Amino acid sequence: MNLKQREGQKVPEVSFQTREDGAWKTVTTNDIFSAKKVVVFSLPGAFTPTCSASHVPRYDELASVFFSLGVDAIACVSVNDAFVMNAWREAQDVENVYFIPDGNGEFTEKMGMLVEKDNLGFGRRSWRYSMLVDDGTIKKMFIEPNKPGDPFEVSDADTMLGYLVGDKKTLVPPDIVLFTKANCGHCKRAKAALSEKKLPFEEILASPRILKALSDNQTTPQVFINGKLVGGADEVIQWLADK
Repeated sequence: MNLKQREGQKVPEVSFQTREDGAWKTVTTNDIFSAKKVVVFSLPGAFTPTCSASHVPRYDELASVFFSLGVDAIACVSVNDAFVMNAWREAQDVENVYFIPDGNGEFTEKMGMLVEKDNLGFGRRSWRYSMLVDDGTIKKMFIEPNKPGDPFEVSDADTMLGYLVGDKKTLVPPDIVLFTKANCGHCKRAKAALSEKKLPFEEILASPRILKALSDNQTTPQVFINGKLVGGADEVIQWLADK
């Protein structure tokens, strides 16, 4: 793959065939980017696991912070047709992300991000990346590393937001998920520590099989922060102390 870094360049001029209120509507890159600051993230496909579970939801969740920093819109690009993208947006129940159907892959190809996914039966799809576009000019790009599989390391919402806020990290609420089980004393300690710091978190009651799949053991809690395993209660308390 020859993935192209395009910082400082204009976005390609392309027309997208979208569907609104049951009718076709042509939307151009000029319509999307002219006189606006837009955060764009592109991914391999609608309804795929990482895209649906992590990539889209986190951008939607942090949208208000992006907007407070002067971003006018957040857009998701995928090499899927308008019907698929509309159905996916409805299924995701997102409010703040605009879905762009690059059905022919023209925009993605001109961005230098069109890759072969024949081994998965996908055909040609987009490599995963994100970018900040200001009045049609690409100011910053985060391109996933060129390695096998579907790496998801730098095109996430937290990385882009971290770039925008610089040292003002307190603007970025961490994404905290606790996998717990009933009557778990260590789980209560971890939750109490997070609550004391007024940090929101999601708690998921998990079976032993799920716990083992997550980190090859069955201890609880198993705490993930911004998608990375931190550990149990002791590790979370240490993480809070280091903040």
